[in-house]
Amino acid sequence: MALTPSPAPVRKHFSMIRGFHLADAFTLGNAACGVGAVFLSMAFMASQSLAQFLWAAALAPAAFVFDVFDGRIARWRQTHSALGRELDSLADVISFGVAPAALAFAAGLDGGWDCVLLIYFVGCGVSRLARYNVTAEALSAGADKVKYFEGTPIPTSVVLVGVLAWAAWQGRIGDAVWGGAWVLGPWQLHPLTLLFALSGTLMISKTLRIPKF
Repeated sequence: MALTPSPAPVRKHFSMIRGFHLADAFTLGNAACGVGAVFLSMAFMASQSLAQFLWAAALAPAAFVFDVFDGRIARWRQTHSALGRELDSLADVISFGVAPAALAFAAGLDGGWDCVLLIYFVGCGVSRLARYNVTAEALSAGADKVKYFEGTPIPTSVVLVGVLAWAAWQGRIGDAVWGGAWVLGPWQLHPLTLLFALSGTLMISKTLRIPKF
């Protein structure tokens, strides 16, 4: 007796989006804020409109709010997933890595050495998130979340954005940026960029442990 092959499962359209949870929607809100900040930073460079710069800076704390709530919603609804964790990391790279670096460049930290340090900052953020993803399970020790961070979390870059926003409000960006500019060899360095280098270094620290509340 011949066996009738079972029909192939019907593939639904937008199946990936259908698999998203409420927490993932907040994560995408985080990413949207980061992309918006990058766009506004570019728009500021063309228009020199202070309002656009400040709106770009304001999207950093907005992204932080989304980032906080996506984790809490995931724990509340018990919808943790590998996809959600990776999605969160990608959103954080945009909002707390690329966007602050873009805002700094727009603020006038655009010398050759500045660019090197800003790239270093973003690279540290990417490395920090990758390390977190591969160690999160071990650090959680069976709990629903990790007990501490190794190195400072990448959302701490919101502080750097706050510094840039305050400088802009005081008219101390562009040619009047705090600290001025140094000529070191073939390129310029604005000392303010060293804050980004420090932030990146703290993010990749293995010995610095920050309790997670």
